[in-house]
Amino acid sequence: MLGPVLHVASRSDTIRRVVSTTPVTRPVVDRFVAGERLDQAVAAVRSLTGRNLEVTLDHLGEDVTDPAEALRARDAYLALAEALGKEGLGERAEMSVKLSAFGQALPGGHDLALANVLPVVEAAHAAGTTVTLDMEDHTTVDSTLAIHAELRRRFPATGAVLQSCLLRTEDDCRALAGEGSRVRLVKGAYREPAEVAYQDKHLVDRAYVRCLRLLMTGDGYPMIGSHDPRMIAIAQELARRVGRSPRSYEFQMLYGIREVEQVRLAEAGHRVRVYVPYGTDWYGYFMRRLAERPANVAFFLRSFVSRG
Repeated sequence: MLGPVLHVASRSDTIRRVVSTTPVTRPVVDRFVAGERLDQAVAAVRSLTGRNLEVTLDHLGEDVTDPAEALRARDAYLALAEALGKEGLGERAEMSVKLSAFGQALPGGHDLALANVLPVVEAAHAAGTTVTLDMEDHTTVDSTLAIHAELRRRFPATGAVLQSCLLRTEDDCRALAGEGSRVRLVKGAYREPAEVAYQDKHLVDRAYVRCLRLLMTGDGYPMIGSHDPRMIAIAQELARRVGRSPRSYEFQMLYGIREVEQVRLAEAGHRVRVYVPYGTDWYGYFMRRLAERPANVAFFLRSFVSRG
């Protein structure tokens, strides 16, 4: 029952103000967020790549309410692409973007988001890297996949994210499992209605395996976004069965979660990419991380008690 409450809290301005201004919050947030500034994000990339890990960077921000905010999101990613290019990190670090940060939910949002994200994808390409379009709630899927298809016409390495909790996702996996595609498969971090999504965790897990099988047997590049040991083991077994090399797919995990496992997989010869968020607008992301795992909530509450 705690998960739905935290999902609601992630969109509450009142709770946002309380959590954001509580002094003990910052050290806990630092576990999941690399920092608020670009230089801190770049430092995190250097540290992770030094441990044989790869990175995808997310400049935090979503659900923008005016076009000026969307332009600021675009400019933040342009600065990130420039920094990655200058540091020579393009081969090890890509970028993840949420199209709601680029104006997707505004009037005319589909065209606005495409216009704002296109120069970011161009800049990423110039820096020797690429972009993956994060998936948000179910109302954004059609628009996000349409923008993804448009971007891939010029930049075929542009990636997409699919969520196994959604009833439609198996069909989307079939459509995106072709040669050259890059698909990150996750379970889903948004609270969705029963008309469009599985409500039982067991059903979400079973759907994840079915989707993973479609991607692994396809001609694209699967990106397994999961911390679940069962899903990691299943992915390795599926790869073995279809004859995939360890470099023809990758595991992706969140910054600050299962760090020992990240390094273990990398040392075993697997490609592992860490999802590194940074920026000042960390509240929504932080609350979803708490909602996903009770252990994260316990960690948060222990910090309040120990520092109170």
